[in-house]
Amino acid sequence: MSKAQEATLQLDPLASLSDAIGSAAGSLNHAAANASASAKAVALKVQATARSGAYHAAYGVAFGVVFSGAFLVELLPENNVLRRGVEDGAEKGLDAAIAKAAARNARRRTLIEAEEDLAPEEEATAPATAKPAKRSRAAK
Repeated sequence: MSKAQEATLQLDPLASLSDAIGSAAGSLNHAAANASASAKAVALKVQATARSGAYHAAYGVAFGVVFSGAFLVELLPENNVLRRGVEDGAEKGLDAAIAKAAARNARRRTLIEAEEDLAPEEEATAPATAKPAKRSRAAK
């Protein structure tokens, strides 16, 4: 300890206690700010991990079902009724999935076109200071 610090301690013994309390309070405020930022970062990582886990679980189930079906078909003889049923069911399922995806894409295009048709009318009737209309999530 320096002589100036010793002199301060001899003059006011509570000064060091006051400095220590002030330092502790500053540290607590800093720790609280860091804890809040850390909690947000952890929450984002947990959310990303949960999403990744859900994706990989769904992928694994779908892959397992399709691969086991394909493997089963290859084990059965060519003219087996079960093999023909699995092949026909898989073909119809694929056709249905393609048709559903096409219908979903058509709905999205319809929504986008409807928003584009409404946009010029809104601009013509809206005052110059109005904010532009936001696009919906489905249209993005």
